[in-house]
Amino acid sequence: MAKTSVVARSKKTPKFQTRAKNRCFRCGRGNGYMRDFGICRICFRELANEGMLPGVRKSSW
Repeated sequence: MAKTSVVARSKKTPKFQTRAKNRCFRCGRGNGYMRDFGICRICFRELANEGMLPGVRKSSW
């Protein structure tokens, strides 16, 4: 979990567009962000294992 102050700061509109940082909407994590889903890799794995993400299946070969 990201600190509350960091999450609150990222929700504000930045002065310049290049300062915008993609963050997970569930936990606020900035690294490992998956743009297609809008969540971090850890939340993606949790939701995928629960079957909450449509069109995502656990691979096996």
